[in-house]
This record gives sequence, structure tokens and C-alpha cells, in this order.
Amino acid sequence: MKSLVIFYSRTGTTKKVAMEIARLLKADTEEIIDTKNREGPIGYLLSGRDATLRKAARIKKPVKNPSSYDLVIIGTPIWAWNMSAPVRAYLIQAKGRIKKTAFFCTMGGSGDDRAFSEMEMILGKKPAAKLALLTKEVMKGQHIQKEKDFLKAISLKILKK
Repeated sequence: MKSLVIFYSRTGTTKKVAMEIARLLKADTEEIIDTKNREGPIGYLLSGRDATLRKAARIKKPVKNPSSYDLVIIGTPIWAWNMSAPVRAYLIQAKGRIKKTAFFCTMGGSGDDRAFSEMEMILGKKPAAKLALLTKEVMKGQHIQKEKDFLKAISLKILKK
């Protein structure tokens, strides 16, 4: 099965998870590139504001076409209990071009349920599996088994169909 892991990462945490998932799955990767500078404390505040207002960021045009893949796994950090603005932009652009999907997020505390619900709504597709990881789990290396369970859940769900 040809798979793509697409993600946005402001601090590198979501990228770390995305790269590990891609390695385990032997999948292609693509990082969503935001045109807005979101570095530092001001970037943090702007990111939270944009997520709360459910704004779609301006992103660079993705290189990989999601319709060329059997499975697209989408990763987002949680900003102010919402998906990130760059991932929102990607989902809006990719709507109708994704065959099967799964979602993952990294977060300081909570917001995964709301983010996953909106991601599903925007895409109009139910994910094969969802994975929510706390930033502290990722930083301490306590997330690997959860990633493996996530990939197993995807396989079981997709093979059933």
C-alpha cells in the first residue's frame, strides 16, 4: 500500500512523530510549509489566535499529490485546543483527493477530540485510526508503542474493507 505522511510542525515535535511513523510504515513524507513566520513567543500567540479563529494559513503548494496514495496520514500540533492553521489549509485544498486517511496530533494537554472531529468534517472522511500524543511523551520517548498500535489499527481497519 502506497502511503504518505503529511504534517505541519512549528517546534519539531509533530515532525519527530511523523518521521517515525513514516519510517515504520515505509511511507513518503511531506511537510506542510506555512508562509507566516510562527517562531518564538509572538509566533506562538499568532498560532493560537489563528487556530481559535479557525483561520486557514497560507501554505506553499504541496509537492506530492494525495490522490496518488492509497493512504494519507495527517499530523498536526494542537494549538489552543484546535488543529493548526497550516493543516486546516492543507485539508481544505486536499478535500476530495484523499482515498483513505488517518490522523495524529501532538499536544500539551487536550484538544485532540475537537481537532480530529473538524479534520474529519473538512475532509468528509472518517479516519481509519487516530493517535493523540502528549508533547512530554514524545520528548521522553514514551510514544513508540502508541505509534505501533496506531499503525496496527490502520492496517486492521483497511484490510477489513
